[in-house]
Amino acid sequence: MAKPKSGAKKATPAAKKDKAARLELLKNASERVAKAATKVAKAVKEKVAEVAKGKAPAKAASKAPKGATPKSAEAKSEAKAEPKSEAKAEPKTEAKAKTAKAEAAPKAEKAEKAEKAEKAETPKAAKGATGKGKAAAAAPAAPPLEKPRPRATKLPPVGSSLTKREMEQLLSAGEGRGVYGEGSLKGRLAVTDGMPYLVVVGRDKRELTFLLQGPDQEVLPAYMDHKVSVSGLIRKTTNYGGTVDVRKYSAKKPEAEAPSAPVETEAKLRYLSPGETSMVTNAGMGAGIKGFASLRGSLEMTGEDFVLVVSNGGTRQQVSFILEGKGTKGMRKYVGQQLFLTGVVEKSSGWGGKVVVENFEPRPTEARVSREDMEIVHVEGEVPTSVDVRLNHGLTVRLQEQPGFTWAIEPTAAKRVGLREARFEPGEGNAGTREFFFTPRNPGTSELEFFLAKAFTPGAVERSFKITVTVKP
Repeated sequence: MAKPKSGAKKATPAAKKDKAARLELLKNASERVAKAATKVAKAVKEKVAEVAKGKAPAKAASKAPKGATPKSAEAKSEAKAEPKSEAKAEPKTEAKAKTAKAEAAPKAEKAEKAEKAEKAETPKAAKGATGKGKAAAAAPAAPPLEKPRPRATKLPPVGSSLTKREMEQLLSAGEGRGVYGEGSLKGRLAVTDGMPYLVVVGRDKRELTFLLQGPDQEVLPAYMDHKVSVSGLIRKTTNYGGTVDVRKYSAKKPEAEAPSAPVETEAKLRYLSPGETSMVTNAGMGAGIKGFASLRGSLEMTGEDFVLVVSNGGTRQQVSFILEGKGTKGMRKYVGQQLFLTGVVEKSSGWGGKVVVENFEPRPTEARVSREDMEIVHVEGEVPTSVDVRLNHGLTVRLQEQPGFTWAIEPTAAKRVGLREARFEPGEGNAGTREFFFTPRNPGTSELEFFLAKAFTPGAVERSFKITVTVKP
């Protein structure tokens, strides 16, 4: 038989039983420690999850026992579980087993106590946190403390009165710094940062500001925007203001200005431009134009009114203006002549309006068509008839007018028969006569119709009559 190495004794059956008991004890202790560590790790994980969701404050999770984090618990369980697998390979001594058992029991008890304490502290911490939050929300924020402003409440002794020169310096902006003395000031009361100031209009209309001091300093702000007069010791501390120690004051409420009724102002008249003047003198244009202008035309009369014909005389497109104003004095002797006048022109329709004459000047009458060496056919009165006229010779038609009306023909007929003149001849009283003078240029037979219509309203026809004109070569 081989001898045992290094003098080791052969194991007996009693020693084998003792070894198996030790291994069983160690195994049971390791299992209890592993279970306790697993419970602690599980509880810590649940608390961490609740904190993450907002169910419990973070402080509750931080109160877990040292070494009870998931990693440390797993590490302990692994470390304690290692002997379970190695127990068969490497048996430990009885002393080591007792020591491990003694160490494992207090650790398990500490873990259970820590878990119970954590459960008890978690609701307390939550209650404390919510209670603090409610208390903080319920308590109103304290208003910021205002530092009391220094106010002068005592009046200085009476000083010498200000002279006229000093008063001028006092009320001059940009000078007078250092002037002081007894006097009085008037101005408007303004309040800045709770302090009353008197705004005084100086000599050059610039404003000066004086701080009002004295026992009435607390009362004066009630008269803001009032007209205030103060008397006391005046000091000009800067070139644009100073202080007043008020001994007496009086305040007057500013009078409310009554709303003034809007005054209707006439639009300012202007000189008409050349383009506007041209529109005024043309038929069917410029209605509503008003302004200063100079016009030239033939002076006529309708009843007692003077009329200036400026274009298309004798046709139903005649443009004429009634002349009014003081400038019309002395016009009667110029009827039938050319006038140049200046005044306020107002064109009310396409065929005329009125002119307020300021001044006028007679102009030489335009050269009339020579009637010498012409065979002229005359027609008098409103008698429908037929006449024969030689080519390039003359035809005259004389018609009696009545006040407010004028005789006229169509523009196309005037062009066809060759209208050269339509002259107004004043008669006795208010009556007048209009003479139409034609020089036919084209042979043939045509019909001429004459209309008696209202002045300035060619469409309002009173009556008419026709004549037949035969032009022979």
